[in-house]
Amino acid sequence: MADLSPQELRVLAAVADSGGFSAAGAALGLTQSAVSHSVRGSEAKVGAVLFEPGRGGASPTPAGERVVALARRILRMYEVLGAEARGAGRGALAGVLRIAAFRSAALHLLPPALERLTARHPGIRPEVRVVRELGAGTAGEVAAGRADLAIATLNAGGAGGPGGPGGGATGSVPAGAAAPGRLLTGVLREEAYALVHPAGHPDPRSLPLLDWDENCGSYTRDWWRAQDWIPRATVKAEDDGMVLTMVGRGLGMAILPELSLREATDAVDITGLGPSGPVRRVGYVTAPESASTLAVRALIRELRSEAG
Repeated sequence: MADLSPQELRVLAAVADSGGFSAAGAALGLTQSAVSHSVRGSEAKVGAVLFEPGRGGASPTPAGERVVALARRILRMYEVLGAEARGAGRGALAGVLRIAAFRSAALHLLPPALERLTARHPGIRPEVRVVRELGAGTAGEVAAGRADLAIATLNAGGAGGPGGPGGGATGSVPAGAAAPGRLLTGVLREEAYALVHPAGHPDPRSLPLLDWDENCGSYTRDWWRAQDWIPRATVKAEDDGMVLTMVGRGLGMAILPELSLREATDAVDITGLGPSGPVRRVGYVTAPESASTLAVRALIRELRSEAG
């Protein structure tokens, strides 16, 4: 099989990102026919159909999704090559560092680590995207080549799936050395869930349950099922911050992890769930090739320092 050139990889990524050959050509300064020719040549080299036509343009096939993800990751290594060489020679890191994180991690876990990182290395320019922990979640951004590192919820060894009161699917990945798509993970913190309810309420367990789609996973599944006092969620919110606000307004009670409760006000009371209560793991996810880069290694050190 002939190797794909960097330009061919750029074309594949552009078609996937823009959703069509014409739009990809416009983004790259190429004609539609040039893009089409490049894609067909790439397909011949890899021996698989990578895109299929649709009403709105072109979408990746399963093979195309995998190839495009690897193409983005390879192109990213081209981008950081110069920064790596300069950083190794002078000890000063520079360049864009792409990070994906779920909402509460982006609000409370990342900022102190990034503050220290950029103080030590002013040339680093963090780009943080908030991604919901649904489907592939934040780890999926790394696998797809759109992020260098993600802050994700890590479970205790099973795939993410239905499990919390809302029954939604999470983007959690197994804790340990290898995650789906041959990604690398590391645990940064373990945090307990707690019962949060309107301040001073005499019987918070009698209140309706408030929940959000990300608040479930294999790490809490057995615990949820064993609690006969927890009703099925009757109110769903967009995110944990909205849940906390609604609890403060007296609309119900909720069960939230520690990072989410950092925004709690005097309008709510927080009650621990005891030693048998659910605990979630929060950690980083990165690709093997990114894990060896100086900027990602420096960020991981700061995140570990922040986690204590």
